[in-house]
Amino acid sequence: MANVVGQRVRRREDPRFLTGKGQYVDDLQPEGALYVTFVRSPWAHAKITSIDTSAAAELPDTQVFAAADVELAVSPAPPFIGVDERMFRPFLASQKVRFAGDIVAVVLSGSRASSVDAAELVAVEYEPLPAVIDIEEAARDEVLLFEDVGTNICLERPLEPDEHLFDGCDIVTSGSIFSQRLAACPVEPRASIGQFEDGKLTMWLSTQTPHQDKMVLGLMLGLEPDQVRVVGPDVGGGFGGKGLSVEDVLIAYLARETGRTLRWTETRTENLIAMHQGRAQRIAFEIGGTKDGVITAMRWRILQDAGAYPGIGSFLANLTALMASGVYQIPKIEIGVQAVVTTTTPTGPVRGAGRPEATQALERGIDMFAADCGLDPAEVRHRNFIPKDAFPHQTAAGAHYDCGDYAGALELALKSADYDGLRAEQSRRRQTGTAKQLGVGLSTYVEVTNGINETEFGAVEITSDGGAIVKTGSQTQGQGHETTFAMIVADRLGIPVEKITVIKGDTDQVARGTGTYGSKSTQIGGAAAAQASEDVVAAAKRLAADELEANPEDMVLDLERGQFHVTGAPEPALSWSDLASRLETKGLLEELAKEADFTAAQPTFPFGAHVAVVEVDTETGAVELQRLVAVDDAGIIINPLVADGQVHGGVVAGIAQALFEELTYDEDGNPQNSSLVTYGFPSARELPSLERIEMVTPTPINALGAKGIGESGTIGATPAVHNAVLDALSPYGIRHIDMPVNGERVWRAIRDAGHT
Repeated sequence: MANVVGQRVRRREDPRFLTGKGQYVDDLQPEGALYVTFVRSPWAHAKITSIDTSAAAELPDTQVFAAADVELAVSPAPPFIGVDERMFRPFLASQKVRFAGDIVAVVLSGSRASSVDAAELVAVEYEPLPAVIDIEEAARDEVLLFEDVGTNICLERPLEPDEHLFDGCDIVTSGSIFSQRLAACPVEPRASIGQFEDGKLTMWLSTQTPHQDKMVLGLMLGLEPDQVRVVGPDVGGGFGGKGLSVEDVLIAYLARETGRTLRWTETRTENLIAMHQGRAQRIAFEIGGTKDGVITAMRWRILQDAGAYPGIGSFLANLTALMASGVYQIPKIEIGVQAVVTTTTPTGPVRGAGRPEATQALERGIDMFAADCGLDPAEVRHRNFIPKDAFPHQTAAGAHYDCGDYAGALELALKSADYDGLRAEQSRRRQTGTAKQLGVGLSTYVEVTNGINETEFGAVEITSDGGAIVKTGSQTQGQGHETTFAMIVADRLGIPVEKITVIKGDTDQVARGTGTYGSKSTQIGGAAAAQASEDVVAAAKRLAADELEANPEDMVLDLERGQFHVTGAPEPALSWSDLASRLETKGLLEELAKEADFTAAQPTFPFGAHVAVVEVDTETGAVELQRLVAVDDAGIIINPLVADGQVHGGVVAGIAQALFEELTYDEDGNPQNSSLVTYGFPSARELPSLERIEMVTPTPINALGAKGIGESGTIGATPAVHNAVLDALSPYGIRHIDMPVNGERVWRAIRDAGHT
């Protein structure tokens, strides 16, 4: 079973999903469980003057808890963020609410319906306060969310501008881009079941991070590691949104306090207003350079919306700053970062997590700079790329790139799209004055994956029938880990993929792990499984040599046949099943079980180039995406079929931000997108067939040569589509429109430019 890596192997997970046999948290049916409903504030900002739970508590088999009934104080932000602890989120608001969706009480009841009914009987009196939803207004500190702190600024890297930064520049282009709020919007919303029996807490969670959840639950509840078990069954999408939430901790705490099994599955409305949201960042930029299109200096001011309580969302602007240079050799870069709290849902990682914002600002700025130079945007990109022979490379923004061929990626994308032909058709339409104008948008990008050099666990053991079990700390939410990891192990053991079982998502079965986010699973989780496999092979060679009375140094593993034999003598030979059977008889089978922890020396930096083609109806503003050509280089691809799926999903998410999706609030802080009726979630009907072009530049950072791929498409697609729409409108003098560039915004821009 050699050389399975690189083959288009069908995902082993899919049959159970397609036939309805997947098992998600809400499918579990624990006996006697109480259903949980959270009573949430309808106000974005208000003082709580009273909470009366008596009417709800009088209902049969119903319990109600407010802040005074719970000994959990606050939910601390991750320590690396450095947020003032006075801004930490209370598990239950007691004095004040800070966003519409803040939790004020928890109701437990015998059925889902009775739990909801009881929640409606909880009487809460509020004294409304002014809302602040605009990040620039929040930064002025006129409406404070935390009066004792005295400011809404929760994180800051001050900009100390060099007044000579742009000296010698022929052209200085300035602009601003807002990366709007998005919902992660997984098909399966968040869900939890908590049970405390015999001194042990067991939590079933729809999660990306079982082992991290176990650690935090233990810390929050004062439990030892062996007193906490987290199980993550099938997970219907995460996209950064499914880490441990305040709801999960409350359920764990109340399961212990009541001695009852508790269950909660959020509604879609809860998911859209209470699960952390993504992006919400404004970047003001200045790009300076020569009139022939060479960039010499750049300055960014980044303002990040952290939402009501600063957590990881407040930190993500640092990743934006890290990736500010993109694929370009920009010698001087200045960046200032501020994050502020607002009376809106807290923000956090959503597919890309800080890196898409960097590419959106940079690629929009490059197009504007090219226009100011009077040059083709493809040519300006070529004149500023980091050369292929300049790696490893450190940017002026502080990123250490492993490898890249940025010019090669753009050339491949341009050729595949027939760029010259597209420009010729665009010119023809502009000359004829047709209402339907063509726009061509480019995006060249680089992103960081496994950005903080995390470690992942992998274990491999041979079973008595000659199969293998793989245990991984990575947690799949649809990425195809069961197939990908089995292929990595099969390639090293010579055991067929179908005889390899992958176990994940249960902290009692898998010793440790970090989980899945930041596009890091294959490059560290896969690398750990590969290392454990190689250690198993080394042990097996020694044991097979004992059985065949041979020198261990002479033993080889024939991967095609899955057999051990002496070099140059194919017979006698032992298959994995032969060896396992003999070792089991002798009580030695456990010697064919090995563990590995892999830590990368540094992050990896996938890259690529996208070309988008749109048609804009200048009479109605309607935008139709006609083509999207995507070159995404993630190094060595384990399974091209799985990689295609990751790129397709990522590209669609990127297109959606450019054209469709946006979470908004009215002036009082009321969310305007509390269902999928009002949140612009695109379907296949709104999208063209995607054109994926393969390119492979192996990374030297791990033995697999693999980089992350889960977020690449998202990062590359958004600015390509955004630039394409603005390219179509450039003859009308329209320089910028904030995303999503939908029909209404385009029509209004054309009207405001005096062309309707």
